[in-house]
Amino acid sequence: MTDKRLARLTSVVNRRQLNFTVIMENVHDPHNISAVMRSCDAVGIAEVYVLHTEKRLQERFFRLGHQSSAGTKKWINVQYFTEIAACFKAVREKYDVIYATHLSKDAVELYDLDLTQSVALLFGNEHSGVSEEALTYADGNFLIPQMGMVQSLNISVACAVSLFEGLRQRKLKNFYGQKNPATDTQQQQLLNDYIEKHELAGKEE
Repeated sequence: MTDKRLARLTSVVNRRQLNFTVIMENVHDPHNISAVMRSCDAVGIAEVYVLHTEKRLQERFFRLGHQSSAGTKKWINVQYFTEIAACFKAVREKYDVIYATHLSKDAVELYDLDLTQSVALLFGNEHSGVSEEALTYADGNFLIPQMGMVQSLNISVACAVSLFEGLRQRKLKNFYGQKNPATDTQQQQLLNDYIEKHELAGKEE
């Protein structure tokens, strides 16, 4: 590995937000999953949770080889689950708060959330949104304010809007600099993982 490549990996790791993630429940379109992962990479998220409780989605996911954007697949760790309880148990072990995108009476606007805390954002599928069962695991609901006739956004767009609000808030607290919430040990472990992935990719070429 060249010094330039190692410096690039180190720079990316130093900006990764290890207390910020996304959960996608039964998202149907693989292109939407890929788009979400690209947005996650862009704001420094290191892992995402993909939850498929529908059998046909499970079969498609494995048939496509966990298809995602080629550039992000290597650098974003995908935690895959087929059971709701198991998925949220794993999320709770690492993240303090879960917010769901859900239009409810108690939903708050995205811009009123504190996205600098240890947080996971839950997004539902393109047709019916977040399931009732998954909503029981959320600490609150949020919506993205919209001023047009149509009060909905494509999941990948909604996710991008939400994540970049998180980036804005975290930049204000210098989380992408010296005040990154990740510990030195966590960052070193991630760097070691990226170095291993880089070397493995080189062997496969």
